[in-house]
Amino acid sequence: MPIRLLSANLIDQIAAGEVIERPASVVKELTENALDAGAGRIEIDIEQGGLGLIRVRDDGGGIEADELPLAVQRHATSKIASLDDLAAVASLGFRGEALPSIGSVARLRVSSRTARAEMACELIVEGGAVSRPRPVAHPLGTTVEVRDLFFNVPARRKFVRTESTEFTHIARAVERLGLAAPSVALRLRHNGRVVLDLPAAVDDSGRDARVARVLGDEFPARSVRIAADGALQLSGWLGLPTASRANTEAQFWFVNGRPVRDRLLGNAARLGFRDVLYHGRHPAYVLDLRIDPLLVDVNAHPTKQELRFRDSRAVHEFVFRAVERTLASGRLAMPAALGFAVAHAGADRSPLGSWPGSSAPAPAPAMRGSAPWASAHFAFEAPRVAEASAIPPAFTGVEEAPSQEHPLGTPIAQLHGLYILAQNRRGLILVDMHAAHERVLYESMKRQYAEAAPATQRLLEPLAFSAAEHEIEALLNAHDDFAQVGFELERLAPTQLAVRAVPALLADVDVPGLLRAVTADLMEASGSHHLEGTAHRLLGTIACRSAIHAQRRLTLPEMDALLRQMEVTERSGQCNHGRPTWTEISLAELDRLFLRGR
Repeated sequence: MPIRLLSANLIDQIAAGEVIERPASVVKELTENALDAGAGRIEIDIEQGGLGLIRVRDDGGGIEADELPLAVQRHATSKIASLDDLAAVASLGFRGEALPSIGSVARLRVSSRTARAEMACELIVEGGAVSRPRPVAHPLGTTVEVRDLFFNVPARRKFVRTESTEFTHIARAVERLGLAAPSVALRLRHNGRVVLDLPAAVDDSGRDARVARVLGDEFPARSVRIAADGALQLSGWLGLPTASRANTEAQFWFVNGRPVRDRLLGNAARLGFRDVLYHGRHPAYVLDLRIDPLLVDVNAHPTKQELRFRDSRAVHEFVFRAVERTLASGRLAMPAALGFAVAHAGADRSPLGSWPGSSAPAPAPAMRGSAPWASAHFAFEAPRVAEASAIPPAFTGVEEAPSQEHPLGTPIAQLHGLYILAQNRRGLILVDMHAAHERVLYESMKRQYAEAAPATQRLLEPLAFSAAEHEIEALLNAHDDFAQVGFELERLAPTQLAVRAVPALLADVDVPGLLRAVTADLMEASGSHHLEGTAHRLLGTIACRSAIHAQRRLTLPEMDALLRQMEVTERSGQCNHGRPTWTEISLAELDRLFLRGR
């Protein structure tokens, strides 16, 4: 076949294949144009999942009558005029491909009026054929009507899904744009029925309401605001681990107000959740990154949802650290009433849970019946509840106000060897002792690891550890991480290791069993990102294996020591696997259970 020039209509249809993937793509492009036009209100009408009708009406600046024919020509745009403009583009659209691409595969009608025009004008495009503009009655703004999408491209229409599926994609696209532009009112109708109605948000409560409308009414109460400033700015909402989902549908990213789906940003956010999220769950968030437009290329793909950052490593590190720091806040997972108290509870305390030999204050003498975890980790204070008393003071019938109100209250009992019961002024605190102690140990070991000062216990006789050859290789590949934690490993044979030293914490722990568990983690997580390295997985496994387990009977001072450490430990609201460590039942809730006051 000889080389020939393609027809303009075929060129437009090829371009449409990149820009117009499905009806939702049309809605996205037209709504972005309305936002760029300065609209304060946008109404979107859909019929038959977008195949029958897509109508987007706005009250923006409009299009001049003599510019309407240009608006439906390829690469005609009012958003950029030079390469410098492209390098710093701030508008959502700029390529000038949306309207001509839509017009080449559908019946397109554009009606518009500007503030200085006496009347509106209308232009019709059918399968690439453009009519002359004609006067019509139309209010200030623009209406774009798209009918019979893909009517002249049967091959494309075959790939369109069911009406409900296509409308779901449209609703998701409108939700994203609604979160990107909270000050703009949006209304979406399908077959004449209002499906989504988002009033303009003019303050924080309005923005919270819009987020709740998109992510669910419970999301604001199970999320925290994030605000990180520097060379970059990151703001929005981070869902707590209790708001995690089974998929990534509740993850919304915006860069300079542009909805994007960027792997680098998604990976950075996921790593920020790595220490608090249960395996297999996905975080929920709404995040907006503000960056100098000169430092990001939005022209990487016709859909403009993929980005290139000039310094991708710096962006990744900034986002990761911002998310991690926000989730590390001690106030995060606690009821709002406890936030101030928790922040001040640790203000005048030294870090607890230190290993022997660290620079932190040495723990007080271990109590009777103490286990290795107690003497190695708890800096015990004077007991607040006397061991000799069979009945805690709270039950003596005498009102005794504690000298210092602790956010997690005063321990009063242990339930089934699993939970600690404590009381504060607001009601009852329930603590999962294993999950709580696991978090305390993990954060302590991470701090020691970062300072490269673990306490090591040399063994009189080396422990022999046997495993498959590839498992031994996995352990030896992580030799430096093991050494920094406090292990000394030496290969004796292709399938055998000698353990000559262990962290002092593990003097009485089943070390071979621990190494087998860590080996399984290493094999499963091979190839993961460097920030999810062996060290954190190793520390997490050690913490889980070393934490107090079910049926371990604790004394009241031991319970008290654990509660006090939780109050000054980052991320103490969740264990390393994302499970909650404690909850509070208010007196009002208890009164309702027993019908008090009725």
